[in-house]
Amino acid sequence: MSDQPAVGDIEVDIENLYREESFSDMKVASIRRLTPVLLDGSDDTGRPTLFIGETTLMSQRGPLPVQAPIEAETLSEAFEKFPAAINVAVEQLIEQAREMQRQEASRIVVPGGGQGGAPGGSRIIS
Repeated sequence: MSDQPAVGDIEVDIENLYREESFSDMKVASIRRLTPVLLDGSDDTGRPTLFIGETTLMSQRGPLPVQAPIEAETLSEAFEKFPAAINVAVEQLIEQAREMQRQEASRIVVPGGGQGGAPGGSRIIS
């Protein structure tokens, strides 16, 4: 069973609407500004504007998209903080990859424990 609601069960959270704008240097940096709005489309000044930095890094396995929230009050401040936010996101991705490698390395393959106890199989213990 999926955690996704059926099409007929989808509900829009009209108290959490945002207008999305994109800004880019056309080289490496893109920032999405999410401005909170009311149902009529007017600005909701009671909630903060959100900034999300995005870039694509090249890895040995090809392009790697990176996104990071940026704590900022203005677009100018968001672009100033962009490099640091992306660096934090990259460090988190590296740590997640290392953790996945550790988990994979800690799996134990037990000979002779195949499916249904069939002889000659192997069983992985995590």
